Amino acid sequence: MPMNKVEIPGVNTAKLPVLTNTKMRELFRAMQAGDQSARDELINGNLRLVLSVIQRFQNRGEHSDDLFQVGCIGLMKAIDNFDLGQNVKFSTYAVPMIIGEIRRYLRDNNPIRVSRSLRDIAYKALQVRDHLVHRFSKEPTISEIAEELAVPREEVLYALDAIQEPMSLFEPIYHDSGDPIFVMDQISDEKNQDKTWLEGIAIREAMRRLSDREKMILTMRFFDGKTQMEVADEIGISQAQVSRLEKAALHHMRKHM
Repeated sequence: MPMNKVEIPGVNTAKLPVLTNTKMRELFRAMQAGDQSARDELINGNLRLVLSVIQRFQNRGEHSDDLFQVGCIGLMKAIDNFDLGQNVKFSTYAVPMIIGEIRRYLRDNNPIRVSRSLRDIAYKALQVRDHLVHRFSKEPTISEIAEELAVPREEVLYALDAIQEPMSLFEPIYHDSGDPIFVMDQISDEKNQDKTWLEGIAIREAMRRLSDREKMILTMRFFDGKTQMEVADEIGISQAQVSRLEKAALHHMRKHM
């Protein structure tokens, strides 16, 4: 099966209809006038939109038909709430609603349960972060967010880490001109001491070629076990900057190892 193709049991995806914008508007007017068959036709005519969205969630360990059904719920919500008076394409309006429905499904069915209180702290922290960025035009530190929330810094860190989605073993972590390297390629149960010793030498040699800031970030991340947000808070830059510097440093190291 091609990597970008989604197969749904009982659905011939190759024969799904495609509606023109003109036809879509006609059907929306008819539906809003009470024509149920127009709504059904709008749903069937936009199933390809659901298929295009669920391709993004192919490596989450969920069955495609389950994601398809959940995506269809998001599609129906989008159809029922779409306003023809707004100057926006239906697909632009519908895709975020379909994605949101699928993400809620994945979150609610995640075997790693996050308590409601932790989720509340995390979402409030994200809102405060956006408010502080707007107010001061710079990325706030975790301590500043915690102070604004009147919550201990460690609790904010724990809450934000808890809502992060687990990484798939098939997540690509590095692309060269050849095949991608996946997370699972970096996992091993072998305890080859000679190999470990040689790799240690290679890592030290490669790290000597990094800038002081890159060395500090990699040391804090991979030797001290700190999160990117903790590193950002400690050295006074944004988490996004830490992520960029970390990726650049790892890329430089790979070229010298």
